[in-house]
Amino acid sequence: QVVLVESGGGLVQPGGSLRLSCEVSGPLFTAVDVGWFRQAPGKQREWVAMITRRDTAHYPDSVKGRFTISRDNARSTAYLQMDNLKPEDAAVYYCKVYGYNIWGQGTHVTVSP
Repeated sequence: QVVLVESGGGLVQPGGSLRLSCEVSGPLFTAVDVGWFRQAPGKQREWVAMITRRDTAHYPDSVKGRFTISRDNARSTAYLQMDNLKPEDAAVYYCKVYGYNIWGQGTHVTVSP
């Protein structure tokens, strides 16, 4: 059984930073690729970062240079460092283990003055 627990969201001012965490239980963490997604009210869920089992990171242009994904295999945890946050980054953020159709509860990020 795969369980994903996201945390670290909150309220931040534009230009601020947050670090999200995703603790993964179930699969062998070192054998999976992990991604972060987000969904704003009224919008479709969109991909924001991915890190492969070989520690290679990928980002869409919308967050490249501002977001950094990382992983700690010893803790079975993936992280998303978000810097220079903009109001349009506000959303519920979810992590996902590729190959499993399971989502966690998400963590809310609000970007407002």
